[in-house]
Amino acid sequence: MTTMKNDETTITRCINGVDLDTLMSTVNAIQADPELGVCRFRASNKWLDGSRNRSCVTGFYGAKQEIEHNQPFQMDADEPAILAGSNEAANPVEHLLHALASCVTTSMVAHAAVRGIQIEELESQLEGDIDLRGFLGLAADVPKGYTHIRVKFRVKAREEDLPRLKELAAFSPVLNTVVNSAKVDVDVVLK
Repeated sequence: MTTMKNDETTITRCINGVDLDTLMSTVNAIQADPELGVCRFRASNKWLDGSRNRSCVTGFYGAKQEIEHNQPFQMDADEPAILAGSNEAANPVEHLLHALASCVTTSMVAHAAVRGIQIEELESQLEGDIDLRGFLGLAADVPKGYTHIRVKFRVKAREEDLPRLKELAAFSPVLNTVVNSAKVDVDVVLK
């Protein structure tokens, strides 16, 4: 990738669409000052009607400052008709699969780029098992969430890089959250 700056041509190192100069600059800054790596991501959610609700993401805290996104991002959630929803959006457990897929993909691509591993194409299929008896309160001994999630990636890259690519999935924050369970505090107050 070549960019023009003040009548000078600069070469930006780019692998898998990842600007390595920017990424390594961030890595080096955090290495020199670990406090720059402390982040707090936020989302707000509003119930719309029935099973429908909408989350909004406008920014986050990172690099010792508040950082606004270029635009607010909205994500709607609903339930299928068999769960009394209007089926107008993916349901929350499908959003979790999306978060897992996109985070593992991003982690794999970025870490591959840093290691010089070229990826031409990457796609995944996810499938998770939930027994609704837990969610519906019909069986106390049945978990309320996923009991097994399967992720299958198909990649166009060098065959010898496949084992390394699989290892890079371990850098995904969402994968680590799902596998290691984050502490979650729930509080309900009057409005």
